[in-house]
Amino acid sequence: MQAPVRIAMWSGPRNISTAMMRAWGNRADTFVVDEPFYAFYLKKTGADHPGAAEVIAAGEADWRKIIAQLTGPIPNRARIFYQKQMTHHLLPKVSRDWLREVTNCFLLRHPAEVIASYIKKNREPMLEDVGFVQQAEIFDLVRQQTGFIPPVIDADDVLRDPERMLRLLCDAIGVAFTGAMLSWPPGRRETDGVWAKYWYAEVECSTAFAPYRERKTEVPESLHEVHDRCREIYEDLYQHRLH
Repeated sequence: MQAPVRIAMWSGPRNISTAMMRAWGNRADTFVVDEPFYAFYLKKTGADHPGAAEVIAAGEADWRKIIAQLTGPIPNRARIFYQKQMTHHLLPKVSRDWLREVTNCFLLRHPAEVIASYIKKNREPMLEDVGFVQQAEIFDLVRQQTGFIPPVIDADDVLRDPERMLRLLCDAIGVAFTGAMLSWPPGRRETDGVWAKYWYAEVECSTAFAPYRERKTEVPESLHEVHDRCREIYEDLYQHRLH
């Protein structure tokens, strides 16, 4: 019997994180959980997100109970527990000790792309809304805890060559790659958060990672300072990416 693997994939918003969750969720040996700290985050911050009251009502808002679930028995007797995590949901009051009990990975996306997508829902995001500062904090902590550089992957690299990048990721965390990760049936999943109806229209129509497309993105002048700070963090993390 192989040892269980708990993967915490840390991403900011407006990334390919839901498609990545689909890839892992299509494995026969894997159970996925969708943004387990979201209800807690919304209740504590009062952030104005679509369906916030519904998310809070449906989710667990006690961070201690959430951590117990993430580090406890894996549902459905699965061997791999894939946890789609948003970096900004891990508020400062939440203990970081549990990070030692999971395999932490980091999914990057260029901040210009993130901001261009985010402002379709929120015209004036703050620095803390886009998750880069928190991603760097978690990365540095995990590196300090383990003495090793945790796996980092970039969204553009995945879209350019999904199989190669997923193979590299699987190898880095010690699980066997399977071709089931490269495509999946369309539609919603029982494991999707109740917020899926607000955010997941594109991924619900998908059957694989979208082909890479070169984009020209323009960040509004009012967000140049946010972008520039995020760009510094992104470039620091990007140098550690699997490639």
